[in-house]
Amino acid sequence: MGERVRLTINGVVREDEVEPRALLVHHLRETVGLTGTHVGCDTSQCGACTVLLDGEAVKSCTVLAVQADGAAITTIEGLAQGDQLHPLQQAFWDEHGLQCGYCTPGFIMTATKLLADNPDPSDDEIRIGLEGNLCRCTGYVNILKAVRTASRRMRDVSVAGAPARDTAALPAQG
Repeated sequence: MGERVRLTINGVVREDEVEPRALLVHHLRETVGLTGTHVGCDTSQCGACTVLLDGEAVKSCTVLAVQADGAAITTIEGLAQGDQLHPLQQAFWDEHGLQCGYCTPGFIMTATKLLADNPDPSDDEIRIGLEGNLCRCTGYVNILKAVRTASRRMRDVSVAGAPARDTAALPAQG
């Protein structure tokens, strides 16, 4: 006995039958096969499961799949444009903003929303914006550096005359 949900995930419309009590994180991982969204704590404390739901950063372990019916969801897999990483993904790589990488998708998704709302955050604003995400490996220094680098690169592209990419919008998938 399931309920039908219609979700636009990374630009692709899907209709699935879900158990009414199924969490969005489990639906994304087990039904859709998008395993970049991680299950970390199951208590909404760590942020490893963060996705964008209608442009808002949410911990997908706190949302039932049926609650997301009709929503647009962006996961870590939906940020890259083909083989080109999103500026935040590239900055995390370049600035060594990860070690084991388990928390990285959640940090990147949270930072995506942060930079969409505030393209030039101060270090304190970055810290506050990421406070719902936990990392057990890095000590946060390079995560902060990665967000700063991505912010600068995204502003530089915008200033150079290229259209600024709306990081909260769903990318077109072909």
